[in-house]
Amino acid sequence: MEGSNQRAGRLILGIETSCDETAAAVVTPDGRILSNVISSQAELHARFGGVVPEVASRRHLELVVPVLREALAEADAELETLDAVAVTQGPGLVGALLVGLSAAKAVAWANRLPLVPVNHLHGHVASLYLQPEPIEPPFLCLLASGGHTLLIDVAEPGGFRVLGTTLDDAAGEAFDKGARLLGLGYPGGAAIDRLAREGDSGSYDFPVARVHGLDFSFSGLKTALLYTVRDLSEDELERRRADLAAAYQRAIVRALVARVHEAAEQNAASRIAVVGGVAANSELRAALPEAAFAPLPLCTDNAAMIASAARYTEAVPFPGYLALDAYASG
Repeated sequence: MEGSNQRAGRLILGIETSCDETAAAVVTPDGRILSNVISSQAELHARFGGVVPEVASRRHLELVVPVLREALAEADAELETLDAVAVTQGPGLVGALLVGLSAAKAVAWANRLPLVPVNHLHGHVASLYLQPEPIEPPFLCLLASGGHTLLIDVAEPGGFRVLGTTLDDAAGEAFDKGARLLGLGYPGGAAIDRLAREGDSGSYDFPVARVHGLDFSFSGLKTALLYTVRDLSEDELERRRADLAAAYQRAIVRALVARVHEAAEQNAASRIAVVGGVAANSELRAALPEAAFAPLPLCTDNAAMIASAARYTEAVPFPGYLALDAYASG
């Protein structure tokens, strides 16, 4: 590892607490990840079948300082070596975001550093700009996670243009709700992905909604799974659970891939990228072999992507950021 004196004054500390991951990372201006610490609350929320906002916020309060310390130690960095502090401002769960934003303000203010408020969605896209294999715009990007499903045109690193979005559930949310209906664990996407490998995706033909333009809709698919599960006896559901998972996953992936190809054709996109938690899905990766996917450790919420986005976002100088607030949707 390089000595910290070789990087003095040129490091970005990133903080991410938009949902149920407490994360901190240290990244260099050229996109090298020196540390990327993530403390997941998945086990804590599993008993509820999903994230409970108040529980998430309280857990962030307990974890944010230890995670920050671990990220700095792993990077062999001191607060004096930081150039800026970056933090997710939104969108996300407001209570959770406020924990990270307050911590970032405290670190930045105490060290008279600038603070960079980052849009969480920009962070996911910026995960593609990190070493060792950064991707340069322009490209068409599918951002699919538990809270968002977007098709975006990325012309330059500092922003993007939305081409399509979900009209109801996000793809990751559809996975979580489907997993709950099938009696699987949380997070649902990973549980369905594992079980689907044992099933026959052609055993059920779930509908894929066709909506205007390049938008998505997954609520009808979720309802179709609900009715199918209701019509099965307990024993039959146990026998067909893997088939249901495989068919349900195929429907979600088919909807995502079809829209990606439509958007690429309409916008004459020569390159495709995929980011967000759903980018970790094995069937989606197999269905888009031509696409550049975010590395698996950077698919779920993390702070390295927030620090990466900060490299292309205007910083708020000390001490003008003390009045900054979080926002739930963006």
